[in-house]
Amino acid sequence: MPGPEGIEVQEPPTAGAWGEWNPTEDSVRPVRGKHRVAKQRGGLARSSTVLGVGVIAAVGASGIATAQDRPQVAISLPDLPDLPGLMTGDQGRQADGGAAAAAAAKTGIIAQQSEQGADAGEVLRHRILQQAESQQNAAEAQARAEAERAARETAAQEAKDKLEAARKAAEEAKAQAEAKAAEEAEAAAKAAAAKAEQERAAASGAYALPTSAYTLTSHYGVAGSMWSSGYHTGLDFAAPTGTPVKAVAAGTITSAGWSGAYGYRIVLELEDGTEVWYCHLSSMSVTSGSVAAGSTIGRVGATGNVTGPHLHLEVRKGGSTVDPLAWLNSKGLNV
Repeated sequence: MPGPEGIEVQEPPTAGAWGEWNPTEDSVRPVRGKHRVAKQRGGLARSSTVLGVGVIAAVGASGIATAQDRPQVAISLPDLPDLPGLMTGDQGRQADGGAAAAAAAKTGIIAQQSEQGADAGEVLRHRILQQAESQQNAAEAQARAEAERAARETAAQEAKDKLEAARKAAEEAKAQAEAKAAEEAEAAAKAAAAKAEQERAAASGAYALPTSAYTLTSHYGVAGSMWSSGYHTGLDFAAPTGTPVKAVAAGTITSAGWSGAYGYRIVLELEDGTEVWYCHLSSMSVTSGSVAAGSTIGRVGATGNVTGPHLHLEVRKGGSTVDPLAWLNSKGLNV
């Protein structure tokens, strides 16, 4: 290929024949003599001498070889300290300025890319930390919500249990109150009935209490050495001496007088054959004949085997003693 000033300049071999052309410091050394370096498009001038040096370097001293037989290797552009010296005038200054501008541009891009990479890494790290913190906050919020829900459920269950216990206690109290009221009502009804019967009997003159202003001291069946039979055969009404003693029902006095341990005694026989004994009397008002219910027949005393003034009342049926308290209650008398 003809070059400037009629000098023939050969182009470097193509990549297919030689691989990549790798210029060296020797290949671009300034040419002495009449040859001038022409400016090419890539900013690099080469002469036929430079080309020959490159060919010799590529082929080697051992003989002719083809570049196709050699493995392709990566090359890098070496520093060219003498390159500005090959250029004259504006061309050198432009080449020097272009190289400086290229180096500055390259350096700026690399610095900018490095700074952008560092910023991107920081942004990514910040986003990862934010995401982790957000996930941790969400987990903590969920745990708090679960704890609050469990606490509400526990409080609701406790309130429900307390309400149920209060309801059961109220029902039990109500049942107990109703049972107690029923018992009291029943007792009151019985007492009212007995009082009514007593009042009716007293009004009709059928039965009456044997004395008044008394205190029951010894009941029927109590065992002890104080009694000759070994147990108490009557009911004792303790009262002051001289307190009136009355017939419990209409009947006939069949016996009146002293009777040993009984002291002064009156025996009243009723219409059904029941005998009522009045013992330890201080005096006897009626000693024979018929008497009405509630009529006075004697006075309370302390005669016979006694420790104090009282009326010993015995009730006998068919010759055997019975409980005077039960017999009087059966007649409607509230003793």
